[in-house]
This record gives sequence, structure tokens and C-alpha cells, in this order.
Amino acid sequence: MTLFSPREPGVLLWRGFTLQEFANQCFGNKADYGKGRQMPIHYGSNKLNYFTVSSTIATQIPHAVGAAYSLKMDKKDACAVTYFGDGGTSEGDFHAAMNFAAVTESPVIFICRNNGWAISTPTSDQFRSDGIAVRGQAYGVRSIRVDGNDALAMYSAVRSARQMAVNEHRPILIEAVTYRVGHHSTSDDSTKYRPADEIEWWRMARDPVTRFRKWIEINGWWGSEAESQLRSSIRSQLLHAIQIAERAEKPPVNDLFTDVYDNIPSNLREQEKLLKETINRHPKDYPADVPI
Repeated sequence: MTLFSPREPGVLLWRGFTLQEFANQCFGNKADYGKGRQMPIHYGSNKLNYFTVSSTIATQIPHAVGAAYSLKMDKKDACAVTYFGDGGTSEGDFHAAMNFAAVTESPVIFICRNNGWAISTPTSDQFRSDGIAVRGQAYGVRSIRVDGNDALAMYSAVRSARQMAVNEHRPILIEAVTYRVGHHSTSDDSTKYRPADEIEWWRMARDPVTRFRKWIEINGWWGSEAESQLRSSIRSQLLHAIQIAERAEKPPVNDLFTDVYDNIPSNLREQEKLLKETINRHPKDYPADVPI
């Protein structure tokens, strides 16, 4: 079971989530597994053991421990994994989860993406400890700090962590030290609170994609021609998936009232009836492509 923030779609892609499934979720169409109820990039997949993303900071961390404890009680040969940022460790959920995992000896891997910034708040304004790894150690959780911009180092650390979590039934914390070269979001201008030359240094000298690409090129496994072909192919696939998702039918209005109660209570039935009556009276005020 994997539990994430909105920053890890790459894990879901690696597990087999298709570009079409990504596009369906972003457009909230009828093929979206969340039936259009979630915000974009809040993916989820029962088939791929990918718990639906929540925007609320750090809430996935104690959930992951609960999932791991369940795996332990069921004697499953598996573990739970959760991802979060350095800002998430400033939430109470992180500390509760660390203690919960340590006491129950649950097989869970905590992967903290320490990129130095919680939106505009630097780690120096968040805590005085030496990073995140020492926090795990304080709770009795085996912890390690890794160069988060080194793909091979991360692979090695996560692989070893999984072996320990599953075989020894213990929690593991991995602090991936990295840097956020982009803005937090489209509404953020990070040059307002950090120097542009700092961003550029990390982009040019420590970019993990560039470093990994150079390594596979040195080994003769990759080249500029293959890179160009892949980028062109992926772009075509993405545009095609977006076009299909955009044209797909939207979920019906009654989906707003399902999947909560086994038998829908009378007050929700009344709300559904009133909503449909309102849409019929004011059709111009509602999307025409949503089935009633």
C-alpha cells in the first residue's frame, strides 16, 4: 500500500497507471475512478494499491502506519510506503505517526523529501534539529539520510529499507535531501524569497534527471536520438490522452450522492431532488455536458 502527497505521480506511472488514466482524473470525466469528485492530480487506484491523494498536509503519514499495522496483523509479506515533504514533518501527524510506528513495530517506509522549503518557509525557520533523520531516531525508528538527487542512491536505500521493513517488521525513515528548483505552484514566485542564482546552481549542478541521464549515456544505454524520440512519443501520447479525456462524458449528477451510505438517507434524496429541479429551472447556469 502506498500513500502520497500530490508530488509523486511518477510512482503511480511506474506501477502501470496509464497516461489516459491520468488525463481522465484531471478532467474529472466518467472514466475517472474518483467520479470527478477530487481536485486534479489527486489520483488513486485500488488495483495498484495507490491510496487516493489528499491535499491536507501530512495526513497520509499516520494512515500509512495504520495500513502497515494491518499488514502485520494479517501476516502479509508486504509493507506500506508514504511520501511527504519537510514541511509535513512540522505537523503533529508526523510525530504521532513516528511514535505509532515505533511502538507497534509496523512495516512502513517513511520517505521524506527534504527540499529545503515548505512553500516560502525555509527549514531553518521550521526546526533546529540536524535535518529529519534525527527525528526518526528520537522515536526509535531506524533512519538514514540520502542524496535525494542521486537516483541510484535512492534506489539502493529504498530497496534495503523494504527488505528491513518486511523481514524485520520495523519502520524505516529515509530523508532524501534535495532542492525544489521550481516554484511551489503556478501562484508562487519563489524568487521573492530566495536568490535566483541559488536556484540556477541547483538546476545546473545537481539536477537528478541530468545526473542519471549522464550515467546511462556513459554506459552506452542512452543517447540524444533516443531522448528526442522518447520526448516526441510521450508528447503525442499525452495530447491524444487529453483530447480523449476532454471529449469524454462527465459523471452524472446523482454520483454526488452515492458511495457514502449503503442506503442513501432521505435528507440526501431530498437534496438530490432539489438540485435536479434547480438545474432544470436554470439550465444556463449549469454545465450542459453533465447528465442529469
